[in-house]
Amino acid sequence: MPIINICEEVRDVYKQAAGRRWVIPCFCSENLTTTEAILSAAQEFAVENGYKSIPVTVAITVRYSHRAQSENYTHTQRWDTGLKLFCADVEVLSSANGPFPNVDVLIHLDHVQHDEDIELFSWDLSWFSSIMYDASTLPFTENIRKTSEFVGRMKDIILIEGACDEIFDASGGKHNALTTPECAKRYYTETGVDLLVANLGTEHRATAQVLHYYGDIAQKIRDEIGYKIVLHGLSSVSLSQVKNLYNDGICKVNIWTMLERDASKTLLEEMKINADKITGSKAAISHFTTLYRQDIVYNKMKDIVRSFLDMWYI
Repeated sequence: MPIINICEEVRDVYKQAAGRRWVIPCFCSENLTTTEAILSAAQEFAVENGYKSIPVTVAITVRYSHRAQSENYTHTQRWDTGLKLFCADVEVLSSANGPFPNVDVLIHLDHVQHDEDIELFSWDLSWFSSIMYDASTLPFTENIRKTSEFVGRMKDIILIEGACDEIFDASGGKHNALTTPECAKRYYTETGVDLLVANLGTEHRATAQVLHYYGDIAQKIRDEIGYKIVLHGLSSVSLSQVKNLYNDGICKVNIWTMLERDASKTLLEEMKINADKITGSKAAISHFTTLYRQDIVYNKMKDIVRSFLDMWYI
């Protein structure tokens, strides 16, 4: 299916998902292999379960200091070049005659910084489906003011996800405070965002599944703003904690670390098993190539994406 990027149509996708009590997964990508794995898993899920179409979101960060994915998309390290290549890849894969006819593709700009990404704001953002406007590093009142101004300019052009609080960063520092229902209500009401990212105890760039997701807090926020909550940092918790997220008011979940972390482990294990074909007496060109390595990563990422679709699209 074509990319869905008309703002009202994007909102309709979320309304339809809500009617089915679906949590829409949003998978970040910084290379073609990841992008194709996401869409391929969604296509297979749709066909196997008899769906004419299902929504899935493919995302990328721009100049977000913790992970500037559009810079990593190309060895030029130019964020604008990388973003153009990402857009071109998604557009080709999502074309009417492309390989994924049963996938409604949403394109998300993740963690767009209120200051570092100013150059991006001169682009025509109507090509994208949604954006996370991130002013969460600012004091709360200033965050609200900056986000409200952005919403005032862009609310009819793109669906807007706002960051009420900072999410804990695994790179160090103190754990940020959890979002309170009172702050969530104020932020949601005063900014006018479509969706709200809350700090619910998870962390970005997780290195282990050790944290606790506070579903009880999510439910209290849900009671204040409705089913409009976005969860970041899912890779830091066990999946047993997040099976019934829609009941907590979560409508969207952003995922990246798990894809790269778990696919890297699988690649290492496969290369150790086949070490003799790579460097030993049985060395073969079939095990030297980028295709060999990418196939391993691609298939593992597909399995991960599929596990979320199986869990949330029921």
